[in-house]
Amino acid sequence: MSNDSTNEESAEAETAEASDFLRDQIRADLAAGTYGGRVKTRFPPEPNGYLHIGHAMSICLNFGLAQEFGGECNLRFDDTNPEAESEEFVRAIVEDVEWLGFESSDTIYYASDYFDQMYSWAEDLINKGLAYVDDLDSETMSEMRGGFTTPGQNSPFRERSIEENLDLFRRMKAGEFADGERVLRAKIDMNHENMQMRDPVMYRIRNTPHHRTGDTWAIYPNYDWAHGQEDAIEGVTHSICTLEFDNNRELYDWYQNNIDLPFEKPNQYEFARLNLTHIVTSKRKLAQLVADGVVNGWDDAAMPTIRGVRRRGYPASAIRAFCSHIGVAKTNSVREIELLESFVRDELNATALRRSGVLRPLKVVIDNYPEGQVEMLTAANHPNDESLGVRDVPFTREIYIEREDFEEDPPPKYYRLTVGREVRLRYGYFITATDVVKDAEGNVVEVRATYDPETSGGQAPDGRKVKSTIHWVSASEAVDATVVLYDRLFTDEHPGSGDTDPLDSLNADAKEVLEGAKLEPSMAKIAAGEVVQFERLGYFAHDLDQPMLFHRTVGLRDEWARLQKRKK
Repeated sequence: MSNDSTNEESAEAETAEASDFLRDQIRADLAAGTYGGRVKTRFPPEPNGYLHIGHAMSICLNFGLAQEFGGECNLRFDDTNPEAESEEFVRAIVEDVEWLGFESSDTIYYASDYFDQMYSWAEDLINKGLAYVDDLDSETMSEMRGGFTTPGQNSPFRERSIEENLDLFRRMKAGEFADGERVLRAKIDMNHENMQMRDPVMYRIRNTPHHRTGDTWAIYPNYDWAHGQEDAIEGVTHSICTLEFDNNRELYDWYQNNIDLPFEKPNQYEFARLNLTHIVTSKRKLAQLVADGVVNGWDDAAMPTIRGVRRRGYPASAIRAFCSHIGVAKTNSVREIELLESFVRDELNATALRRSGVLRPLKVVIDNYPEGQVEMLTAANHPNDESLGVRDVPFTREIYIEREDFEEDPPPKYYRLTVGREVRLRYGYFITATDVVKDAEGNVVEVRATYDPETSGGQAPDGRKVKSTIHWVSASEAVDATVVLYDRLFTDEHPGSGDTDPLDSLNADAKEVLEGAKLEPSMAKIAAGEVVQFERLGYFAHDLDQPMLFHRTVGLRDEWARLQKRKK
């Protein structure tokens, strides 16, 4: 059994035995027969941008809980803001959810499917005296809401008659008024201690075509009015939100307590969202990075979007395992990005094939090796999994090594190649540097060396040892590639903390593009998206679109383990 299978079984066992407030609530509801034994969750993104890594926690939680308890999870688009939404984002979100390993029911749901029903319920609230049309502008309305220590003030339009409110609301729907001229508000309590309950807006006028309904509607529901009613229409049982919506729960309940629901009333529960160091998940800020040309689109491998980390080579299984490890909490916290990277590294260590690549090549000419000869050496595809077999690696008189693996004047405790020193070539021979060739500026551009033909396979028959093994590729047989190395996109551990703009800590050196990297010839046939380990260098993903472009996914060093040692 492979390490990958073992890891998956361990993650499944951990999930099956997990206990947290959400799972405890679902188990209690099932035991009591609440909702008739049904479990139905939903993942409700707004299609106004691409999903980021923070959304992965909500996806894994909502779909995972439904799977765990034999229920369903709806993928539903809260498409109530026509100015910012598009089919492009819808398609991208569907693809991201599926790539993470989840599928919703046979139907994808949209808030826009329920516009007629929500409008009908809004008229019902007007008829009950629980909603009214307000003519106040948004600034005045905000001022009259008061604050946490000051009472609100009733709108002068709050006591309009039911007949007038119905007439105005229907004319809003018919498109008779300009954007912002009127709104529909719930009539609750302008002195309520929960600010969300101070006559919240239910509908705004937006004379903007919708990507699905076209020009049918001139009014669109606000999130709080739409969200709970969407849950009710779909028969959701457990509506799971992040903590910023905890104050909205009372309003969620109020709306549903005052309309006739097609199913049992769903309940809202809040959990802590996924926050990571050195990461920004504001869609507005990420959109600015795209618009300013800082990154090459939402799927740039430097971006913390799901599409970005996919291009960079993060396995979906590693993200799921990371989310499972974090678990469900009621208090927000920030996790180190190194912890996520450790899950990526562990997964790739078990699954990624090993290959040779030289990122900053320095030519070595082995003077006593026959010119024109190509010798095939045997290299393991994986050091811990013999079932993955071996491959042939061509060895020739001229090879490339990493520039940092040679020093003409080595510092103390430098054990790699220098003139007069013998080192081992990975899977190959012992070589000894004898001389260097320099350019006009005095830079070493070539190393001359000799090899010991008795050391094939990296062992000396006389038992002598060397202190260093370096990787290499054949100069004549190698294939050219472009390799991109990544550092943190934001230098600050907590970008935007305090009153700072998170973009102030953008790292100008977050990306380094290396043209002219040299890779072993087998890399010419690698599949798009495949991740391999360049030995001694890290894990690298073949770009999804551009041949022979590779992104460094993570390095070999476990920074998470180092951080934990430092904390102790």
